[in-house]
Amino acid sequence: MPTFLNPGDVHAPVGPYSHTAVVPAGTELVFVAGQVGMRPDGTVPAAFAGQAELTFTNLRACLAAHGLGVDAVAKLTVFIVPQQDFELLRAVREKHFGAHRPASTTVYVPALAAPALLLEVEAEAVRGR
Repeated sequence: MPTFLNPGDVHAPVGPYSHTAVVPAGTELVFVAGQVGMRPDGTVPAAFAGQAELTFTNLRACLAAHGLGVDAVAKLTVFIVPQQDFELLRAVREKHFGAHRPASTTVYVPALAAPALLLEVEAEAVRGR
């Protein structure tokens, strides 16, 4: 599993993340493509809350397909369109990630691949051999 460090000469993280992540030698990287709030039937909840919950559920399902949990995530990138409830996003993320604090970046983007999508999350995870 990755290890995390917040250097003492850098500001403390302002959210549920770490500044750095180290992947140990002898492990495999698992890259998870951007996950969105889309159900298996292709439908997308209209509300941001539903999309946020489903996005992290889908991310967890992708990790589980490789025998991993969220604790294996070394880097998380979140893309969000403007005017969405960032505090709700933070609450959903913390619900799914608990105390796990991977290196993380959140980026506001003008739009995602489909107009109905409000959030996308991609991850880089570590699997021991």
